Amino acid sequence: MLAKKTSKNQITLPKAISTAFPDAEYFDVSIEENRILLRPVQMVPYRKTLEEVRTKMAKLGIAENHVSEAVKWARRKRA
Repeated sequence: MLAKKTSKNQITLPKAISTAFPDAEYFDVSIEENRILLRPVQMVPYRKTLEEVRTKMAKLGIAENHVSEAVKWARRKRA
């Protein structure tokens, strides 16, 4: 199968490839051993409930004060 890169750096996947991954809208692209690899990515919905966020933070060991400290760190003035 051939795929051609356009002047806008776009590649159309051959029909056999897109048929094999009908639900894939996004692909993770990487280079391994001088090859371009495309891996279908399952996107997680952006809307999370507050309880889901708190549960995830607890699993990661992130407390509310960690978040406020991270914000302070990000906003600090750099010399």
